Amino acid sequence: MSTSRLLCVIGGLLLGVCQPLLLAAPPDYFTDFFNDLDTLQADFDQQVMDGNRQLLQSSKGQMWIQRPGRFRWNYESPYRQQLVADGKHFWSYDEDLEQATVQPAAEVITSTPAILLSGGKPLESLFTIEPSAATEGSQSVVLVPKSDDSNVIRLSVHFTGKLLTRIDAEDSFGNTTLFSFTNMQRNSKLDSTLFSFTPPAGTDVIGDVN
Repeated sequence: MSTSRLLCVIGGLLLGVCQPLLLAAPPDYFTDFFNDLDTLQADFDQQVMDGNRQLLQSSKGQMWIQRPGRFRWNYESPYRQQLVADGKHFWSYDEDLEQATVQPAAEVITSTPAILLSGGKPLESLFTIEPSAATEGSQSVVLVPKSDDSNVIRLSVHFTGKLLTRIDAEDSFGNTTLFSFTNMQRNSKLDSTLFSFTPPAGTDVIGDVN
């Protein structure tokens, strides 16, 4: 997946086109999870599927989030990449290419799925939210963005009990990116250095850090 497409579905986790809907209040398990969420860390597996549910790409790594606006997604395979937001800047670093791209964090976080996990605004102001049918012991909530700033048009957020286990992000290209989470920890103390990035010596930096 290209970095631009990756930014549309992470780091994270989006604002696309929606039609106004009259919806009931979000279920308690959903609001309880997000209302008091300060930090989050987990291992993740990511799969990109096309419209025929054929696998296009698979990757894995670890993520850390500190609300509002700070996160790190470390991709370990099939290539090493870091996505880091420090509250001011958003960095995308490709270790193999020795190349880093930097952008204002506000521009990226408000237009990607990152707003779901790391944002500070009430989710009801950003999405229409609707419970979905429970399947195979899990329950889910569907979120449709209220803005047209992203290629992601729909999120399905899955829970087992009160534990977030998966996020599916559907984009306007007909693809779906699935993020599955394991070893999740909520509101544990995180080292602040996780959310800072200094390009290694010799890195080609694209963008302005001022």
